[in-house]
Amino acid sequence: MKALNYLVAFVGGAAIGAACGLLFAPEKGSDLREKIAEALRKRGIKLNRQEMTDLVDEIAEEIQAAKEEA
Repeated sequence: MKALNYLVAFVGGAAIGAACGLLFAPEKGSDLREKIAEALRKRGIKLNRQEMTDLVDEIAEEIQAAKEEA
C-alpha cells in the first residue's frame, strides 16, 4: 500500500509539474490550449473550446493558490 501512495504522489507531482511548465512557458495562450487539447485527444479525451478554457483556468487558479501557500 505504501508503494501505491508513492506512485500516486509521483504521478500527481509529475502532472502538476507539467502543467506549471506549460502555463509559465513563454507561449501564446491559444497555442498552449491547442497543445493541451491535442495531448488530451491522443488519450481519448475530447473537450470543446469552453471546457478547455475552464480546465486551463482551473489549473492556473490551483497553481496560483499553491504559490501563495508556499
